Amino acid sequence: MPFPLPNRRTFAKAAAGLIAAPFIRAASGPVLGQGEHRYRVVPNWGVLDAKTPVKNCHGIVRDREGHIIVLTDHTANNVIVYDKAGRLVHKWGNAFPGAHGLSIVDEGAAQVLYLTDLEKHKVVKTTLDGKILQEWLWPEQTGMYEKEDQYKPSWTLHLANGDFFVLDGYGRDFITRYDAAGKFLGIFGGQPGGITHWGPHGGMADLRDPANPTLLIAMSDQQYLLRLSLDGRKLEQTNFPGGNPRQIRLHKGRFYMAHLADNWPKDRNSRGFLSVLDGDLKLLSNIGGTAPFYGDDGKLQPMRHKEEVFLHPHDLIVDDEDSIYVGQFASGDTYPIKLERV
Repeated sequence: MPFPLPNRRTFAKAAAGLIAAPFIRAASGPVLGQGEHRYRVVPNWGVLDAKTPVKNCHGIVRDREGHIIVLTDHTANNVIVYDKAGRLVHKWGNAFPGAHGLSIVDEGAAQVLYLTDLEKHKVVKTTLDGKILQEWLWPEQTGMYEKEDQYKPSWTLHLANGDFFVLDGYGRDFITRYDAAGKFLGIFGGQPGGITHWGPHGGMADLRDPANPTLLIAMSDQQYLLRLSLDGRKLEQTNFPGGNPRQIRLHKGRFYMAHLADNWPKDRNSRGFLSVLDGDLKLLSNIGGTAPFYGDDGKLQPMRHKEEVFLHPHDLIVDDEDSIYVGQFASGDTYPIKLERV
């Protein structure tokens, strides 16, 4: 198959020497993945112009209206809102240079966003159109931090009762819990609590069993998912050799996971891929990656990217039609990628 044509904006960047030619976004391409979970890239979905730039598309969520909301660390427009067709609905935000994690939460009739900022060392709660409702600064009262810049929150995880947890994925690896009103409840983890550094990057609260909710943590550079109790006890570790899980989402009983790159940080130039898992975290398909294979001992064998499609997938979301939207880190200022199920 010949190499597909790039979109015009990315081609111009490559021609100017701003990004490497192999990282040009494909305008069409092969079927990706295996088994029942196979996808194809939608050509040029979400590509905008210089009036709406991006640096890193760190977080991505979907609201009740079906809009795709993307968090970037470009302060011309930290939040970009698309419709399903990839057209710009609106944009806002210029105060989050370290924008990283994005969560959307139902609060009665309304939905709100939780953003984390690595450079400002805080978590911010906003309306969907950007009005700031509440902020949480570094948890000085815990005694776990001597100064503000040791705290670099990467994501928030949310329970049904409104409690939420903040992952300090780029700082000291602690996990801080707050109630629905934002009152501090406790802190656990960190290296003293058995959490490896460069670990708790993203994740979700697993609420499938309402009587026994747990935290499912994407441990990024450690190449595994970690399941914790709500008080921080280690319940389960699921290894993904060769991957680098940055975020995991649940959709229709399946888990979808973004792997930043192959064996990151050892190989920072490798591309990464997506995984689809069943409800027990067994791999079903690697989108853009090698087919999952479990040995006779039941252990997953090392994985790697296969097709030259992604470059550092950082977050993903799935819509009602099972289309996947992917935000990427350090990918040459590329907009999100949409994949439709085949």
